[in-house]
Amino acid sequence: MASKTPILTDKAPKPLPGIYSQAIVANGVVYCSGSIGMDPVTGSLVEGDIKARTHQCIKNLSHVLEAAGSSIEKVVKVNVFIDDMDKFAEMNSVYTQYWGDIKPCRTCVAVKTLPRNTDVEIECTAVLSDASGSSGEKFGKVKSSL
Repeated sequence: MASKTPILTDKAPKPLPGIYSQAIVANGVVYCSGSIGMDPVTGSLVEGDIKARTHQCIKNLSHVLEAAGSSIEKVVKVNVFIDDMDKFAEMNSVYTQYWGDIKPCRTCVAVKTLPRNTDVEIECTAVLSDASGSSGEKFGKVKSSL
């Protein structure tokens, strides 16, 4: 069985004791739990709208990723949960600020209720290093037809 290492940092909201980890590292991959727009110092949701809370979600995830030895730039998959698809454009206007030309895979769904009745929760998966090389040498170069 592969080993797995739990990640805990004070720079992100503390997980509920005995319920979940902020992240788990296994086989060179960082699996982050969902993050809401909570201030890690006060334990309260940040004031403002979905934009402010999206920034805080990603800030929290960035701290967890750094504690795991990864970074926001190494994220390969994101799941976004919002309470109303009418807020999609606002959330997305913030989300797109955090990744360069190569965006991670993403799913975004509307859900009935989120923890603390917030309007957004984001989880992600990242790698510890670029196993394929920056130009995709391991699998051969892939050309986009987009």
